[in-house]
Amino acid sequence: MQRFNSLLAHPTLSALNTHNQEADFAHNIWQQIAPENLATLSRGVHIRNQQLTISTSNNAVAAKIKLFVPSLLIQLQNRGYEVTAIRLKVQVKSTPQAKQKAIKKLSSKAAEHLNLLADSLTGTELGDALAKLAQKAK
Repeated sequence: MQRFNSLLAHPTLSALNTHNQEADFAHNIWQQIAPENLATLSRGVHIRNQQLTISTSNNAVAAKIKLFVPSLLIQLQNRGYEVTAIRLKVQVKSTPQAKQKAIKKLSSKAAEHLNLLADSLTGTELGDALAKLAQKAK
């Protein structure tokens, strides 16, 4: 336990802990005043210089929040918070890379059946295509 307490006393971790507490405080305030649908799509980041910073990943949500800023500021002041502005940050999430499709290979039994079918359709475009497919499977 003593080693753990000494880690908490480390300046970097105490700064991180302070930052985390500020973020939690701002997020809790945001959850109290924001409309429910906007509160789920955004997050209170911090309060600095009497500005509440809100983060969202969507421009449409940010635009909707901007419409509510005057009433949100009044709510904040009525609750006793010294906030004079709401600042919005939009952090667009990058799209994940598409997974490569796995190349599927025909079984030897399927290749045999394709050869039989290709033989029965000899001289037709379909028969030629089936023969090609069976050859690739081998």
